[in-house]
Amino acid sequence: MKNKLSSIITGASTLLAATLIAGTGFAKQAPPAMTDHEFATAKKIYFERCAGCHGVLRKGATGKPLTPEITMDHGNDYLEGFITYGSPAGMPNWEETLSKSDISLLVKYLQHPPPQPPEFGMKEIMGTWNVLVPVKNRPTRKMNNLDLDNLFSVTLRDAGEVALIDGHSKKIVKVIKTGYAVHISRMSSSGRYLYVVGRDAKVVLIDLWMRSPSAVAEIKVGMEARSVETSKYKGWEDKYAVAGAYWPPQYVIMDGDTLKPIKIVATRGNTVDTQEYHPEPRVAAIIASHEHPDFIINIKETGKVLMVDYSDLANLSVTTIDAARFLHDGGWDSTHRYFMSAANKSDTIAVINSKTRKLEKLVKVGSIPHPGRGANFIHPDFGPVWATSHLGDESISMIGTDPINHPQYAWKVAGTLEGAGGGSLFIKTHPRSRNIWVDTPLNPDTDASQSIAVFDLDNLKSGYKVLPIAKWANLGSEGVQRVVQPEYNADGSEVWFSVWNGAKQKSAIVVVDDKTRKLKAVIKDSRLITPTGKFNVLNTQHDVY
Repeated sequence: MKNKLSSIITGASTLLAATLIAGTGFAKQAPPAMTDHEFATAKKIYFERCAGCHGVLRKGATGKPLTPEITMDHGNDYLEGFITYGSPAGMPNWEETLSKSDISLLVKYLQHPPPQPPEFGMKEIMGTWNVLVPVKNRPTRKMNNLDLDNLFSVTLRDAGEVALIDGHSKKIVKVIKTGYAVHISRMSSSGRYLYVVGRDAKVVLIDLWMRSPSAVAEIKVGMEARSVETSKYKGWEDKYAVAGAYWPPQYVIMDGDTLKPIKIVATRGNTVDTQEYHPEPRVAAIIASHEHPDFIINIKETGKVLMVDYSDLANLSVTTIDAARFLHDGGWDSTHRYFMSAANKSDTIAVINSKTRKLEKLVKVGSIPHPGRGANFIHPDFGPVWATSHLGDESISMIGTDPINHPQYAWKVAGTLEGAGGGSLFIKTHPRSRNIWVDTPLNPDTDASQSIAVFDLDNLKSGYKVLPIAKWANLGSEGVQRVVQPEYNADGSEVWFSVWNGAKQKSAIVVVDDKTRKLKAVIKDSRLITPTGKFNVLNTQHDVY
């Protein structure tokens, strides 16, 4: 009787889904039947692997919309091929990460209406807040012999951990449990505290002064997140931290040394172009202003940049700048005055003047810019430029950033370089380097995704050279071995690359001498599970890129 009742409920749910999809009347074809267990499994896979690009409500952003009226029209074969093999525009090929049964469940799930996730307010947030070591019990001075300036915080994505690696010995100092799929690490202004945020919206505060660096506080600011930052304006250093959530769409301002939540601000609103209401405008990049006591917050789907003045939280003042839709990541120009913010699906870089709190310019670039923090360097013809690579094409756009001495190139694409292909996530250089490094981890071509392109700043016209980073790691032939995110050490003499493999496969970090471009070291350790982002303490602390 119980099984029969379950079948009736499942059938009724499928019929209801068909009604919802059609809007009025019944759809010509109902979505594929799924048991409750299958639906829950697929929902978890989607949340962990897909929601970051396509949205919790599947309305799309970096990735395409995946609402039922679209997915049902495409059909099973198209969806299965798209998930399995990816696309040149930046969709990863999931065949090495997800099983065939996982992909089959996703194909079915995507043809059902997306479930509405619950809200996450102050009561829920406070329920997750935990001070592991009170401030009074923390050291008053550095208690270890680590060279913190040359320490790296390395994301171990699928393990839900960060590895602290000494830049000199190339050894893991400690592995610290954090949230699922840590996205970024950010340093306090003092260089003492490390803030990490996972895609499950868990923020962990790590005290690097302790004899053995350890987590001292933790909190969840929602159900899904990507960004965290601390206050850096003079007189307000480290007083506050802020984390932005993908779901619910909101940001949370906290005490800098305990993560105690102080204020939650929702980001739902209307888009900058059609001015239609959007229910899921997610918080993407956050950067701390050096010109005012401001957190600069990108609101992805509505295309608005918020200048949040934290000097008076009881009377919060927020300057809203209309930029372009699908804001994502970005970083400072070399002067730390202009925030170069990528609106990726709008193929635009929004230049935000942090001193005047106004939009300086919208600059059209290549297809789906994804710069990370970007790369600042002096071009022989254009003067100071900031560069971005792209997910959707092989171009590298160089935007002039000097309106005083090079006004003819300021806030426009002064020139472009041809890179090794689309699917790039990060471009990197350093003030002491004569190289630019560009990854292509999401390119469907294995040769491209397993290598790195490097340009000579003194001879950009000669094009790029390719270094076989994955081959140097010598991990064998197993797995996808995507090479991702160049990161410099403290003095700019080395570049570190992650060779990102599956959770059950061997991964590594490859260290290259920046001057000679020769292999310097390969870091292998059974604890290096899916390493992705790497954040050098000194460079992250001082916004060096």
